[in-house]
Order: sequence, then structure tokens, then C-alpha cells
Amino acid sequence: MDADLAQRLHKVLDRVEAWLPPEPAAVDWSRDVAAIWQRNALGGQLIPVAARDSVGMDDLVGIERQKTALLNNTRAFLHGRPANHALLWGARGSGKSSMVRALLNTLAPEGLRLIQVDRHDLVGLPGLVQRLRGSTHRFIVYCDDLSFEGHDDAYKALKSVLDGTLTGPPENVLLYATSNRRHLLPESLGDNQDTRLVDGELHHGDAVEERISLSDRFGLWLAFHPFNQDTYLDACRHWVHYLGGDDAWSDAAREDAVRFATLRGVRSGRAAWQFACQWVGAMQEAQ
Repeated sequence: MDADLAQRLHKVLDRVEAWLPPEPAAVDWSRDVAAIWQRNALGGQLIPVAARDSVGMDDLVGIERQKTALLNNTRAFLHGRPANHALLWGARGSGKSSMVRALLNTLAPEGLRLIQVDRHDLVGLPGLVQRLRGSTHRFIVYCDDLSFEGHDDAYKALKSVLDGTLTGPPENVLLYATSNRRHLLPESLGDNQDTRLVDGELHHGDAVEERISLSDRFGLWLAFHPFNQDTYLDACRHWVHYLGGDDAWSDAAREDAVRFATLRGVRSGRAAWQFACQWVGAMQEAQ
């Protein structure tokens, strides 16, 4: 009976195994420069990914101050000098995520390695950071479009890794995050009802302090704002040249770029890229 049961179990396992996706390749940090962290029942796994594009920091227009600050902070980290966790926050489409990707493309030859963690996998962040401790490589752990709802406890894992444990993150790991929210958590009018003045000094309520305590753990704050028209057109010109060559930009392209932004109601780096794709694609189709 035992032998028969074992044989039947082997048959069942063989059938189940055929339905499972192939096991991802192991990350080789001497070759791979980026990976995605996926939490699972056993803790989590790193899945290597190829770079999305070849855009470098020089390709990002209109955010020079932010580029310089993030490059300087990251290079200090790569050289073993003190550096800060970074929060890139502000208007949608203003280049926050693009800057992190461009940072990897620019600094990967200098030793930078990037691991992206989805917000829903942040509970496994302490395990990931512990796995990276002692590695000879230097890692940016990156959370894109990070925000939390009021009932979401995942931010507590992030707070703990940033600055809330006895050991803290290892010296070879920094955390970078992008968000549309400066304080990452939703803010409501009721949060400020407990705020009061004591001898002229402002004292926030507990709800506000909770929000500020999370974003305060990022030592480098970089704010991104909507483009004015001149900056938007500079970005359009750059991306049209990038996609279509030096002769692709013209007065007609400029007029259409202004019309494109007006119809969308936004001037941003993302809108500039989308216009360039539309313009160059139509121009090449007509040839």
C-alpha cells in the first residue's frame, strides 16, 4: 500500500510540475546590474532583469539640480563615503522614475546595482536587506510610485529598514523611492485638528507626526515640478532629435508640441517623450 501511494504521489507531482513556470535564473551580480525582488512563502527571490532602455542622465532635460544632487549622493555611496536614502517626489511625469533608470545606466559601469521592490512586497524588505548584507557589491533598493493608504501597515517595514532597528541597513545598501506624495501617506484635514501652538511653537498632532516620521527617514529630498513651456519645448526638441535625428525638429514640430501639451493639459518630460514618439513616428511613416 505504501509503495502504491508513493507511486501515485509521484504521478501527481509530475503533473503539477508541468504546470509550474520555469525556475528563474539565479542573479549573477558580476553580470546582472538589475533585479526584481518578489516575496514568496519562503521569504523571496531575486529575478534578474535587463535594462529597459539606454537613456542616460544627460538625456534628462529640465531637472539639472535634481540630477546633480542624485549623482553626487550615489557616487559618494559607491565610493564608500557617507550618503543618504533618497525620496524623489512631485508632479506626475516629471522624470522621477526615468532618473532612477538613467542613474543605473550611467553608474552601472562604476559598480551600481539596482533592485526594485514593489510596494506590496515591502513586508519582505528586511529579509532582502539582510540577504545583501556582506555582499561585495553596492545596491540601491528602489521602490517606484510609493504611497500607502491609511490602513496599510507595509510602510512599517520600510520605516524599520530605513532607521528603526538596532542594526540599520548595511553600509552597502541605500533605499531610493519615488512618489507623488511628499509624505508618502494620505493627508486629511482632520489630521491637523490636534495641531496646536504652545508659546508660539508649532506642535503637530500624532497623525501628522506619523506621516512626517516616515519621509524624514530619507535624508535627500528631491522635488519635481511641472515644466514651464520653454523647458517642455527643450525636452520635446531633445527627444525628437533622439528618435529622429538632427533634422527632425522644425517650426512645425514646435507648433504641434505646443498643441499636444494644450490638449493634454500638462507640460512634463513624459508628455515631451510621448509627443516625440507621435511626431517622429508620423514623420517616418510619411517618408
